[in-house]
Amino acid sequence: MYKRQFLRAFSLVSLPTVARSVKAQQHLLSSETELLSEYMSQAANAKLPKNVEEQTKFHLLDTYAAIISGSQLLPGKAAISYIQKYAPTGKCSVIGTKYMASPSDACLANGVMAHSDETDDSHNRSRSHPGCSVVPAATASGEIFNVSGSHLLKSVALGYDIGTRVVMSMGGPDFSYNSHKSSHSIAGIFGAASAASCSAKLNAQQMRWVLDYTSQQSSGIYAWGRDTDHIEKAFVFAGMPSKNGVTSALLVENGWNGINDIFTGPDNFFEAYAPLANRKLLVEGLGERFEITQTDIKKWTVGSPIQGPLDAIELIRKKYKFSPDSLRKLTVRLEPSTAKVVSNRDMPDICLQHMVAVMIVDGTASFKAAHDFERMKDPQVLAQRSKVELVFDDQLKPFMPVRVAIVEVELQDGSRYSERVEAVRGTPRNPMSKEEVSDKALDLIGPVLGPQQAKDLVSLVLNLEIEPNLDKLTYLLKKNN
Repeated sequence: MYKRQFLRAFSLVSLPTVARSVKAQQHLLSSETELLSEYMSQAANAKLPKNVEEQTKFHLLDTYAAIISGSQLLPGKAAISYIQKYAPTGKCSVIGTKYMASPSDACLANGVMAHSDETDDSHNRSRSHPGCSVVPAATASGEIFNVSGSHLLKSVALGYDIGTRVVMSMGGPDFSYNSHKSSHSIAGIFGAASAASCSAKLNAQQMRWVLDYTSQQSSGIYAWGRDTDHIEKAFVFAGMPSKNGVTSALLVENGWNGINDIFTGPDNFFEAYAPLANRKLLVEGLGERFEITQTDIKKWTVGSPIQGPLDAIELIRKKYKFSPDSLRKLTVRLEPSTAKVVSNRDMPDICLQHMVAVMIVDGTASFKAAHDFERMKDPQVLAQRSKVELVFDDQLKPFMPVRVAIVEVELQDGSRYSERVEAVRGTPRNPMSKEEVSDKALDLIGPVLGPQQAKDLVSLVLNLEIEPNLDKLTYLLKKNN
């Protein structure tokens, strides 16, 4: 069987030195890697279940909205400046702009724009943000290989499946919190590489080589937590993994070979990164549990740990209306490692105390407010922020990776109200409707591309499976005025 697989791959590879790959194929092939690579190679021709296809369209639209709105923020502007200065013209869209670039440069820029702030989706069990790296890679490779709309959706869904499973096999949140390595960049690069490989329709042997080159390029350390402008964070979470992932796929598509199984044997990926990894989780539920359906779409354009508290405040105010002046104290309880991520941060969209204060003053938390640094010095907001207490609650640890949020409100008249949120709006247990996803996208895209183009883009993505190619999508993703 092994020999037949190699001969099939050999017939598709046209590198002059390909004979040397015989030596590279002397490594053992684990059952997990064999099943994983076979699944990846068949994804382009498999049919997505209807509910998975719909969720994929939602996440694709949500990520495009994050990219386009992110083009107006500091990290996005830095990405566009890089394209203007150093990137030659290519065949791939730099979304939200008029520029075209190479696949790697487009992925770098689009990835950074996608995670310019905290608008993009997130996957708790792997502690990653899949869309910001997968969607740029799927889009750029889709443009290169002239895929259909349906094929693009399959590439995106595969990227979510593989990237998240690699990190879950490494330990998921435990790996992320107990390691200096970045789970976000690791999930991102494997997701991006898988999506691009699906666009290229690589066979199983080539998929194993893609996993090899992706492992060699896997990078990122937790130092991103010290970043104050979100530029390095956007690079680590999205720009770098999307760029490197698409590079892995294109190298192999162009004829490069590698070792047969990077996940087993001497000096393998897991031995280097997570010696206690459970390789079986690489393939658990493949074809049955689609991780894109397990990924959150954020209702609020803020960091994931702040979603639950804002939901809770909204629920309390709907039941018991109160004004900012009537508030004496507001307490938020979060699991300690979760609370640490958002406690008194320098950036408004990932500072829980600030965003709660904004919610109290405005009655909502808009995209504009979440990115307004000046409001962090607003006396009215600061007055409410002084009433906010964040409690690092050890009793919420057993519920992880579900981020339970408890909000307790005490008013000046002595009234006390509380709300416990276990299923944040936008999570699989409390999903956003098509209308909510569309409204969020229109709010983010409209100010950049104009309201009519925003409506046209939303409509196209929500019906993408009928498109024979990406020509219309490419046009609507660009700034055309």
